[in-house]
Amino acid sequence: MTNVDQAKSMARRLRDALSSDGMSISHSQALEIVARACGHADWNTASAKLDLKRASTSDVRFTCCSPILRIFDETKAREFYCDFLGFQVTFEHRFSEGMPLYLGLERAGLSLHLSEHHGDASPGANVFVSTANIREFHRELAEKRYAYNRPGLEDLPWGLQMQVTDPFGNRIRFCQQDE
Repeated sequence: MTNVDQAKSMARRLRDALSSDGMSISHSQALEIVARACGHADWNTASAKLDLKRASTSDVRFTCCSPILRIFDETKAREFYCDFLGFQVTFEHRFSEGMPLYLGLERAGLSLHLSEHHGDASPGANVFVSTANIREFHRELAEKRYAYNRPGLEDLPWGLQMQVTDPFGNRIRFCQQDE
């Protein structure tokens, strides 16, 4: 999958997420939003620049990483990841009613998987996420006044970092590193 294909896929997922919330946008509007979210002026500019970054078919490329984090309570997980951190659900899976949940989330290009299955992950994981505009993200979280987590910003030798801990002991370290 090329970088342009990935951006188009993000636009489709954005439209689907908004549609599930009762909001409708055109595919071209979604492409423009994705382009701006990736730091480009518009879709035409993004498409041209992303196409230049196309790797040859013989190059090994990793196109996405989705850490799996263990959860124990669906309601608490949704409150933390969706309501507080602002992630959108991309998929949900249960083998049957009453079985453990496996949940896909996404926000701004970050994909996380949450699982109630005991063999998928151990609680207490630590995920490091390179982040742009961390001060804006910090401000957004602070304004939500979430009772169980009020992260601060820490200036460390490797960058400006904000750590959150979910209700299950998993830590996510968002870090804006110097260019």
